Amino acid sequence: MTPGLANLAEVPSEPIPLSVLTGFLGSGKTTLLSRILNVPDLSDTAVLISEFGAVALDHQLLEAAADDVVELPNGCTCCAVRQGLADAFYRLLRSRQASGRAPFRRIALETSGLADPGPTLYTLSADSFLEASLRLDRVATTIDAVLGEGTLDRYPEAVAQAAVADLLLLTKSDMAPVTDNLLQRLASLNPTAPIVDARDAEASDLLFGGAPRALPRPRPHATAVHAHGIRALSVRLQRPMSRLGFAMALGGLARDHGEKLLRVKGLVEFSDRPGGPAAIHAVQHTLYPPRWLERWPDSDRASRLVFIVRDLESDEILRRFADGSPVGVS
Repeated sequence: MTPGLANLAEVPSEPIPLSVLTGFLGSGKTTLLSRILNVPDLSDTAVLISEFGAVALDHQLLEAAADDVVELPNGCTCCAVRQGLADAFYRLLRSRQASGRAPFRRIALETSGLADPGPTLYTLSADSFLEASLRLDRVATTIDAVLGEGTLDRYPEAVAQAAVADLLLLTKSDMAPVTDNLLQRLASLNPTAPIVDARDAEASDLLFGGAPRALPRPRPHATAVHAHGIRALSVRLQRPMSRLGFAMALGGLARDHGEKLLRVKGLVEFSDRPGGPAAIHAVQHTLYPPRWLERWPDSDRASRLVFIVRDLESDEILRRFADGSPVGVS
């Protein structure tokens, strides 16, 4: 538990949804967050803002109906377990319980434009109180339609932000057309995340559980891109693994190569758990509890996983999951 804040009251009766908004410097995060928070139904949202630099401005520029805005100076979500971030969550949760007004129902965290979201998410799982009190809703990443391709070429941080996203939000499409090359680049970096034009989407759908209409993905084509060692690997398992065997395989990968294991998502059937499959979700060293589904979402009943990795060979993944007879790495 975070030192100095151990007198915090009990865990909330229901975990509070937390969404993380990330994206490179100048990609329009604060503008988009202001638009989202001005939706009346989202007015009961608390906001954490992390900035990089000695002079913080974003929290002053945020025109929103949220009363709870906490600024995290110096971009402290950028660099293992973030004590400053954990302390900010504790203060926010404590104020929620002490306040005489209606408590906030969700939290939005805007990261620094130079932040890798992985350590931020790890902070949540490394603290038992925060893990029980907060529920990660989604990671949304903004990509600038004007400068996005060049940013992905030059900055590995921008590539990592796109790779870990649950939702890819294209901004500034009123200033420049969204090119097939940019769409293809994002699709290859993150095959599982819908790509959405934020300008055309309902603001209420972008951070908290909505399902905005995704743009059609272009046909794959060969192109030379700078991915900074990041790529997506798809793995299908020919036979079910036990829950213990799977946990040892994925946990071993996270333990030994967590900094290279940017994101894992998939559907997996277990030999010792009859019924529907489990939705699997991991970010770097953080393995989230499986979410059990009553049925397969489509006719494809094969267990499949998508690994988004940095400088990690596919043979290392296949070796760990040998009990499931992995095939189809691409």
